[in-house]
Amino acid sequence: MEFVGYLASLFIGIALGLIGGGGSILTVPVLVYLFGLPPITATAYSLFIVGATSLVGAWPKYRKGLVDLKTAVIFGIPSIITVYATRKYLVPAIPDPIFTVGGFALGKPVAVMLLFALMMLAASISMIRKKPCRDCPDDAVIQYNYPMILLEGILVGSLTGLVGAGGGFLIIPALVLLSRLSMKMAVGTSLLIIAAKSLLGFTGDVTNMPIDWGFLLLVTGLAILGFYVGNGVSARVPSHRLQKGFGWFVLLMSLYILVNELFLC
Repeated sequence: MEFVGYLASLFIGIALGLIGGGGSILTVPVLVYLFGLPPITATAYSLFIVGATSLVGAWPKYRKGLVDLKTAVIFGIPSIITVYATRKYLVPAIPDPIFTVGGFALGKPVAVMLLFALMMLAASISMIRKKPCRDCPDDAVIQYNYPMILLEGILVGSLTGLVGAGGGFLIIPALVLLSRLSMKMAVGTSLLIIAAKSLLGFTGDVTNMPIDWGFLLLVTGLAILGFYVGNGVSARVPSHRLQKGFGWFVLLMSLYILVNELFLC
């Protein structure tokens, strides 16, 4: 299972390289089910793995002029603050079990995995149903809906802090709709936002738990290698086909987690 986990670590990066997001949807299940990490630890490690991989991926996008720094700052600052506060204060304060009804007790690890599975389910449906944009200009004038961008940043930051997901599937549509960014610009900007908020959010965990840096850096290195593989393939395959295929994969994984946590554990 550990060997399969290292192969899956490559796929985390490949997913990020192919469609500019979605890698974090895979990271927590890989860490929990293949490497056997506790869910709370897995969400922390996921922040570092996804953050570092996204940072490496954002650099070539920036060099090509596909990162809008103003949008990244407006969206990123409230998101970063929210992620850090969630990991530093909220997650440790959540009781375990969260609540008890009769003989049933909802434990903190199970609750995290259920929330993550629901997030995966929503993401998969969004990716499967989304149609390719055939008339989206790459040079449209960028417009800033500041209140909505700030609100979206706080929302995505909260979810990222709770489940350890970068939230690219939420960020990219928000940037397209609220800042009128082109899809290419939204993907590049999203990678920078994900990198900043994930890595800074991870610092909130450093003092709360021991970190196995050797293992963490190995998995991160494999994900970064996968990113370059995925980025190379993405230039040859239509992005909407990749997105739909990945959406079906995420849907199956979300259903597996729900069944496993509710009926098999």
